[in-house]
Amino acid sequence: MTRRIDHLVIAVHDLDKVADFYRRLGFQVGARNRHSWGTENRLVQFPGTFLELITVGEGAQIPPHKPGHFGFGAFVQDYLRHREGLAMLVLDSRDAKRDAAAFAQNGIGAFEPFHFERGGKKPDGSETKVAFTLAFAADPSAPKAGFFVCQQHYPENFWNPAFQVHDNGATGLATVALAAPEPDRCKKFLTDFTGSIPTSPALHDLSFRLADAHLDVMTPDDAGETYISVEAELDQPSFVAFAVRVEDIHIQAKRLDAAEVPYQHVGSRLVVPASAAFGVAIAFEAT
Repeated sequence: MTRRIDHLVIAVHDLDKVADFYRRLGFQVGARNRHSWGTENRLVQFPGTFLELITVGEGAQIPPHKPGHFGFGAFVQDYLRHREGLAMLVLDSRDAKRDAAAFAQNGIGAFEPFHFERGGKKPDGSETKVAFTLAFAADPSAPKAGFFVCQQHYPENFWNPAFQVHDNGATGLATVALAAPEPDRCKKFLTDFTGSIPTSPALHDLSFRLADAHLDVMTPDDAGETYISVEAELDQPSFVAFAVRVEDIHIQAKRLDAAEVPYQHVGSRLVVPASAAFGVAIAFEAT
């Protein structure tokens, strides 16, 4: 079964500062939420997918990693000790417990499913509840790249068209980019994780179809050419960029100019380099 992108986890030090930057890019950014273990997030929602801007909140009590359990908060905390940026790729799940068993059978993650709930807010400010079950996978060769699937238990409380309207006309995610010294070494793990058979758009590179988006795996040099400035780990795979579809690329260029956000034209895209976007390059392309 080929999956779709549920969301991207973008780890940052100053959540409110980064939220303000994303507003300058033209996104509607949601209210600040806190998980029970102490990570805090703000969301940028599109139809069926979203960006999770996340940090470690004040007074957080992050449980450590332990055998058989993937520590989500611990992963974010460890990641932020080294850098900011795109930390995790999350795909959708209809049955996270079944997916966890499949990951274990395929040798890509012997972790117990993780269930949690938190409060949320509707556009009118009223309280609501959301709940999720996560199933994690792990590639030992990519310790700074996180992978899991997410099952939503109250999707009617989470997805909201009012949150999906953006000044920049964004309609959804098009691409997520993983830089890897040897992309072919990621092939089996990512095939098992995504359920997608990759194509090879260029020598050494791979592309995995994920519903109406795709995961591109490329060398750090190729990533640098495609996204101008990336912050790739030279000795291991790392997520370096993502692309968003917008309704009018020319209007978005004017918006970035007015907001004094640095970018370059790369082919038909506008690319904000990682050096300006808190560790992850952000591309905009026409719908």
